[in-house]
Amino acid sequence: MANGRSIRRPLKNCRARKAYKKVKVLGIIPARGGSKGMPKKNIRPLLGKPLIAWTIKQALKSMYLDRVIVSTDDPVIARLSKKHGADVPFMRPAKLATDKVKSIDVVFHALLSLPERYDYVVLLQPTSPLRTADDIDACVKLCVGKRINSCVSVTESDKNPHWMYFLDKKGRMRRLIQTEKQIDRRQDLSKGYALNGAIYVAQVDWLLNNKAFVTDETYAYIMPKERSVDIDNEIDFKIAEFLIRSA
Repeated sequence: MANGRSIRRPLKNCRARKAYKKVKVLGIIPARGGSKGMPKKNIRPLLGKPLIAWTIKQALKSMYLDRVIVSTDDPVIARLSKKHGADVPFMRPAKLATDKVKSIDVVFHALLSLPERYDYVVLLQPTSPLRTADDIDACVKLCVGKRINSCVSVTESDKNPHWMYFLDKKGRMRRLIQTEKQIDRRQDLSKGYALNGAIYVAQVDWLLNNKAFVTDETYAYIMPKERSVDIDNEIDFKIAEFLIRSA
């Protein structure tokens, strides 16, 4: 380290990296080959670039990620990830590449597979192509600057949970949130927020102990809806294409 900056070869089209309060931060992009809903989703072209490339580009532009790796079991994803500038230091074992495996297990595998130690880890799902490097850096600064153990990105919910229902066994409507008095005016409701899947940040030792990014200690980083698209189906793809073209 020199003058608070990491000594490393500058990456093309990337902002100069600098250590924030002398912590080391690892960015992990999880991308398994299998996908039941949308085959080869992670490398499907989005306006001419593989979906994963949009996340890699913004991760590499981040000022505070010391290293960006892709965890994958798929050789094609590995090759395309390297082509777009990410590291692929290992291939993920098949037992960690099923649709039943939790993201936290993939993060733990990556942390334990790398020889170097990191203070914070940032999970960036490739299905959130519209999140920016500024969003990533803002989450890191929130965690490190305020000494917060974890921070996740959220967006304001389209439907307030006070106006949501579940159905009982007979098909009758039951309020999701039970209150003594029914709230009918939107102005009287507290805002509801939902995870948008774009950014998860945690202090590594805390994460290893708690085994979850989201606990009662977790803080929120609020993102606008236009950067919160989480691609899960064909409609999501079309929405992402529209928003990128409209930007």
